[in-house]
Amino acid sequence: MTSIEKFNSLLSLAAKHKASDIHLKTLKRPIFRINGRLTEVETSPFTSEDLSAVIETIVPPQFKHAWSRDMQADFSYLLEGTGRFRVNAFFQRGNPGIVMRHVKDEIPTFEQINHDAASFTNLCNLKNGIVLICGATGSGKSTTLAAMLNYINANQDMHIVTLEDPIEFSYTDKKSIINQREVGIDTPSFDLGMKAAMRQDPDIILVGEMRDADTFSTALRAAETGHLVFGTLHASSAQQAVQRLFEFFPSEVREIMQPQIAAGLKATVTQKLLPAVDGGRVPIVEMFVVDPLSRQIIEDGEFEKISRAIESSENSHCKSFNKDLVLHVQDGSITKSDAMAVSPNPKQLEMNLKGIFLSGGGIVD
Repeated sequence: MTSIEKFNSLLSLAAKHKASDIHLKTLKRPIFRINGRLTEVETSPFTSEDLSAVIETIVPPQFKHAWSRDMQADFSYLLEGTGRFRVNAFFQRGNPGIVMRHVKDEIPTFEQINHDAASFTNLCNLKNGIVLICGATGSGKSTTLAAMLNYINANQDMHIVTLEDPIEFSYTDKKSIINQREVGIDTPSFDLGMKAAMRQDPDIILVGEMRDADTFSTALRAAETGHLVFGTLHASSAQQAVQRLFEFFPSEVREIMQPQIAAGLKATVTQKLLPAVDGGRVPIVEMFVVDPLSRQIIEDGEFEKISRAIESSENSHCKSFNKDLVLHVQDGSITKSDAMAVSPNPKQLEMNLKGIFLSGGGIVD
């Protein structure tokens, strides 16, 4: 069996066992991540020569120069009959390695990924502004965005332009027109892709990741001119997400940016994945919908007040992590111990599970 045949067989095995990620390290047995846990595969390791041959075979022509120059590359790989994989190829200690994420072919609905449909359709129905889906790597950000675009595609006549690195889910036009552009293949960078998107008559722009000031500044301009912008951001909470937006800019201009960001940002959704009692994983969500009070908090730079604003908000779609954890513990989908382990405030969660909540700064039963 050739190295590429072994590689493809391994991907098929990963899909069969519903692995989310595949890790290939030189002279080490392959590792699958299944339901968040790493599991070794009982097969012979790949040699350095094996992995080099695999990478040379699967890397798209447009990325061969980058692979040779940078010794790392991000791209997607489609294995017919198995599915699409997001690939990062790299070197470590002088040897090649590969980490892949399996992207499901079927674009999910909110219900299929255990999201509150009403809250997410509320975001999909916004006319303009910026909505950020936040969380760590592997927290399901791309899947959530796919479900949002899937809903819009089925229900609204919009022109949607996506900028992705790489493209994960492939869409078929329904009510909307969707143009998907891959960074490195269809556009040199997120920044240039964003600037071009503004000239493509978009209603909605999806930015795979907010990475720098230029990309985010263009997103702000798009929001100001009546466009809806979706993007992802690596952040563990709404407060951290808002602070990171300001960190894109030099310290001397951050205060000037406060009114602009406060006006443009419509919501942040931060999510974590926890093991489900009956198998699989459950998304735990903090949803920060920017209302007039929250807008003033951002404009004043008082970011430490954001979590309290979420707790006391009268907006039915606003939700803290603890509130979502309580709901999932009570319905039996996650264990209390797992909930306590990821809660940003375990003592408060313990109170919440007893029916005691903070409201407007006071304790009510």
